[in-house]
Amino acid sequence: MTLAPEGRAYNGAVRRALLAWFDRHRRDLPWRRTTDPYCIWLSEIMLQQTRVEVVVPYYERFLARFPSVGALAAADLEEVLGLWSGLGYYRRARQLHLAAQVVAARGGFPATLRDLLALPGGGAYTAAAVGSIAFGLAEPVLDGNVERGLS
Repeated sequence: MTLAPEGRAYNGAVRRALLAWFDRHRRDLPWRRTTDPYCIWLSEIMLQQTRVEVVVPYYERFLARFPSVGALAAADLEEVLGLWSGLGYYRRARQLHLAAQVVAARGGFPATLRDLLALPGGGAYTAAAVGSIAFGLAEPVLDGNVERGLS
């Protein structure tokens, strides 16, 4: 076992095995083709308690209509809810809209875990995912699938 630069322990063999598995089995998903924090954040919010196959067309429609966080922030909530219709858990759409307004007001996405955690509608997993994918933060992304895999 070795230590990461931040002092956290990790097993290099496990890391290499997980990355090799991902390289063999990863799906080509639209949010994996970018490091834009808006696109990654949007996908992470949509993927909360929702299957990937369901999210893809919603994600694509949202980006077509709201290509930036500013466009989403400026949108009427009823339009956002209408475009969200069928995705379920409408609280996510309301929080998404509110968070977009927060991000737009501050001039862009926060790039620290602490500030990502402060956005409405996210949480530890969403903040870590956006931070690690969009900003290269060394943050663990732990969900039920990861827990099952590690156990």
